[in-house]
Amino acid sequence: MKPEDGCIRYIVNPKSGARNGTSVGRQFEQYLLKKGFEVTRDLTASLENARELAAAAAGDSDCAMVVGVGGDGTIREIAQGLAGSSKPLMIVPRGTENLLATELGFDARLKTLIRTFERECIRPLDLGSANGKCFTSIAGFGFDAHVVERVSANRTGHISYLTYVGPIWRAFWDYEFGPMRVQVDGEEIFDGPCLVFVGNISRYAMGLRILHSADFGDGLLDVCIFKCMDRLQLVKLSAMTALKQHGNGADFIYRQGKEIVVSSATTGIKTEIDGDPGPPLPVHIKVIPHAVNVIVPRRSHEQKS
Repeated sequence: MKPEDGCIRYIVNPKSGARNGTSVGRQFEQYLLKKGFEVTRDLTASLENARELAAAAAGDSDCAMVVGVGGDGTIREIAQGLAGSSKPLMIVPRGTENLLATELGFDARLKTLIRTFERECIRPLDLGSANGKCFTSIAGFGFDAHVVERVSANRTGHISYLTYVGPIWRAFWDYEFGPMRVQVDGEEIFDGPCLVFVGNISRYAMGLRILHSADFGDGLLDVCIFKCMDRLQLVKLSAMTALKQHGNGADFIYRQGKEIVVSSATTGIKTEIDGDPGPPLPVHIKVIPHAVNVIVPRRSHEQKS
């Protein structure tokens, strides 16, 4: 990419997660300016505003590229705003844990950002749509969504891993393991007490590879069901997942598909998408193939080829 190709829109969430990406993001911006690029910086006022800013960039003929600085929620909204356009997106990770950025091969180093920009390796990114709301990474149903709702309800500013300790502990003791019915491409694959994960990437929190076969650009969503009816079983299945044994157990179901429906005969089961509270059940999920062009580190391209 050359300066004469157009300006670069910087979309920054100043409140996203921890502050670990702030200095690197500014250093990368200074690098672009020194290279002669015109950079326009926009600070988001909300997640919805991030999507609006990205949509405006998508329709701007003078804009050649968008840089998103934020956590998974911010990047999700930026990706949704860019969906269907040819404008490439590059991520500067910022937040407690950036699942998508890590999956794409990014880290918190300026050298990685510069090398990625200079090599211009572009890959298509699928999106998921849950009742019309997009997600880039993972939608969760059940226990993890219960935790996400507690964290979101009590959040007052930047969060860290420690923020989740209390909500996880309380959810462990008071979560009710309700039944869910899961359909993949029109076929019912399970109906009973369970936890459900539907996603576009392999990584989940703390490096767990729940959706171990997921590829963010294959036009499919991966589904993993944990058959789980009590706390003891939750501990067992969590340990198996941490040890990367969940693909072989009888208590797990793994599928891939383009349309997934999760419903329940009971009420109160929570949902989450990309770490934020999601829509109420029933949830209809569809994949949006190759919705966004993302600039990725070369090693990510090589690993997925």
